[in-house]
Amino acid sequence: MLRRLFRDRSGNFGMMTALLAVPIIGTAGLAVDFTNVMFVQNSLQSAADAAALGAINSSSIGVNSAMYMQQNGVIAEAEADASKIFAAHLSIMDDVELISSGARIVKEDNQLKARFSYTASVPMTLTRILGKDTVTITGEATAVFQTQTFRDFYLLLDNTPSMGVGATPADVNRMVANTSDKCAFACHIVKDGVEDKNSYYNKAKKLGVTIRINVVAKATAALMDTATSKRTSTNQYKMAVYTFGEKAEDTKLLEVVGITDDLAKVKSRASLIDLMSIPKQGYDNDQQTNFDRALKDIGTKMGPPGTGQTSSSPEKIVFFVSDGVGDSYKPSKCTKKTTGGRCQEPIDVRECTALKDKGYRIAVLYTTYLPLPTNNWYNEWIKPFQTEIAPRMKECASPGLFFEVSPTEGISDAMSALFLKIINTPRLTG
Repeated sequence: MLRRLFRDRSGNFGMMTALLAVPIIGTAGLAVDFTNVMFVQNSLQSAADAAALGAINSSSIGVNSAMYMQQNGVIAEAEADASKIFAAHLSIMDDVELISSGARIVKEDNQLKARFSYTASVPMTLTRILGKDTVTITGEATAVFQTQTFRDFYLLLDNTPSMGVGATPADVNRMVANTSDKCAFACHIVKDGVEDKNSYYNKAKKLGVTIRINVVAKATAALMDTATSKRTSTNQYKMAVYTFGEKAEDTKLLEVVGITDDLAKVKSRASLIDLMSIPKQGYDNDQQTNFDRALKDIGTKMGPPGTGQTSSSPEKIVFFVSDGVGDSYKPSKCTKKTTGGRCQEPIDVRECTALKDKGYRIAVLYTTYLPLPTNNWYNEWIKPFQTEIAPRMKECASPGLFFEVSPTEGISDAMSALFLKIINTPRLTG
């Protein structure tokens, strides 16, 4: 009987299954629980990132670092704000036990750093049979705000003939109603230094029509007041202003004022910027808006980009204001169809990319290109790519530094808003 018992194999599968059930279930459970732990860890890290950013972007801190760094109560309030942000994210996560968490804000040189750390416990499910009931997760997020970042702004203002369009729909309609060819552009005709008194530029003045370049000039001047009020030292922000040229016979990157911390000087000269003049209608086939050349040339003016931590190593930022439509002699590499080598296209972003690749940042204020349905030239050449202009301008900009302003909105407010976004944006460091 004993011999027969040892020879009997009929129950082996059941015995083997019973013996292997625990490690099989444990292994499967480990995979399931590991996936859950990774999901929880990613969620907790995202919450910590938001908390760290919230700490130094807190309304309790404000923007004047010199002031709030002297107020420990304000720092404590900002740290508490971070914990509230983290708790809000944690509240939607089931079965996560928070062991500890908290923010600490410190100032290191010209940087304000918020570090948010956490430790949490995640319960296991199937791996409990292997004796593992919980897994502990720890992590940290750090956000940085440079409290006195030094920046050089190179303003590139499009003053080419298309910026002679009426500044608002009402201005456009007034020009169309008062010109024999229903033209919405206030062409500035100057020949041999003598201004044509009958040009649409002068007609616009007589009609009380405001053209877009005048609004841009005024907004640029006002921006200097904003920059002056926000700087904590006289050399924190420097400005330079460039246009596409004074006249069509000599289109080039024209320096209105070189880089300087004398913002009053910049304000004075920027306020005088005017529309590029042309000697006659259709001069040079209207090829005066060469974005490729302007962006390439401004890159040679800026010098190497810096860290922003000292006045001798400032960040370099191109502040580009335009309606986004290029018009230049470009017989090859034009992104749209050409006529006799004339290239009319939404901005070609290749030169933008080249600048960003070198470490420069580009802030873009897109002044919406107005549809001109009464204009045959617009209908044939611009209307087909009208919807591409804004996306191309956004692609030209560095991440987060694109702003579109419509004709019914304030260009001055938009320029200030974009400037404030540049100087007030904190960043995660990992």
